[in-house]
Amino acid sequence: MSDTNHKNIATFIHLGIFSKFFIPFGNYIIPIILWSTNKDKSNFVNSHGKEAINFQLSILLYTIILGTLSFPFFVFNFFKHMSISDIMHGHDWHINFDHSGGLWMLAGASFIGIIALIGFFLEIIFIINAAIKAKNGELYQYPLTIKFIK
Repeated sequence: MSDTNHKNIATFIHLGIFSKFFIPFGNYIIPIILWSTNKDKSNFVNSHGKEAINFQLSILLYTIILGTLSFPFFVFNFFKHMSISDIMHGHDWHINFDHSGGLWMLAGASFIGIIALIGFFLEIIFIINAAIKAKNGELYQYPLTIKFIK
């Protein structure tokens, strides 16, 4: 296999992440298929494949963390006038939208939402940058990536 083919495969591993917009879990499936079928043919492809998959797993972890952090903002505001007993037994399921504490909930949720939006755009920029580096025959390391696969 030629050097150009290795560059193309590595490029498509990164660009395959964008398949998540069309195929559920495509951001994992496409890069894993391309990487696993070509990793033994080239260290270059192997490095790019690991990096792309590690980046997507890191993004998943960061998304779970942000979701976990945002959950209390909604639960504690919507159900703050209900006791645990009421919630467990299904009594008085009235969600209260009064104004006390709503500003803090809005501020917290907005802050987390802004972080998530910035993260989304940075993810796109990093993927495009990685694909360009792969096409040029250069190695690339995604920022803030946890090395799940070594």
